[in-house]
Amino acid sequence: MGTGVTEKGILIGIAGGSGSGKTLVAKNIYTDLGSQKVIRISQDSYYQDLGHFPPEKRHERNFDHPDAVDIELMIVHLQALLRGETIEQPVYDFITHTRTGEFHKIGPHKIIVLEGILIFDNPELRSLMDIKVYVDTDSDIRLARRLRRDIHDRGRTMESVLEQYEKSVRPMHLQFVEPSKRYADLIVPEGGYNKVAIDVIKTKIEALLLESEKLK
Repeated sequence: MGTGVTEKGILIGIAGGSGSGKTLVAKNIYTDLGSQKVIRISQDSYYQDLGHFPPEKRHERNFDHPDAVDIELMIVHLQALLRGETIEQPVYDFITHTRTGEFHKIGPHKIIVLEGILIFDNPELRSLMDIKVYVDTDSDIRLARRLRRDIHDRGRTMESVLEQYEKSVRPMHLQFVEPSKRYADLIVPEGGYNKVAIDVIKTKIEALLLESEKLK
């Protein structure tokens, strides 16, 4: 496991395919360790603003390619959080594919849990992480979860979700997401329902917290 740059903060990266259960893993860590210590950051908040594209063209963007994410801003924000500072995270509208102009003020927190499908693809981003977790879930389960999420939460039709899955989600998963599994310190099957894995992660985080206290 990497040492990261965690003089004040600890960063846990949770990657895996779309619908793998990353968010549930992050929520369980958040619940078990206490919300006063932990903040969850999602890669989804850092999608590039497509406001300069005509609305009818925005859905054609490949949202599963690393270029779709503002990695530079994410890294700047994570570095600030690790230093114990506060950030203004952009609010992203998944229906219009634009940033709303509003912000969430976040921090400071001792533990930052970062989740996203592409967070292990970037070497600089990986180098910030103290623990790297990959959530490994069968593709049929992931597709079913993505269908429910995008239809209910993001105003999509079943046809558009399936078309996107075939054209970009599955190919990008095979090209970028699945290969990033090799960078993980821990691979978790069954996602947030794997209680043993969650306990292992929590134990490691608690050990890192004790170690950082001793260094003060």
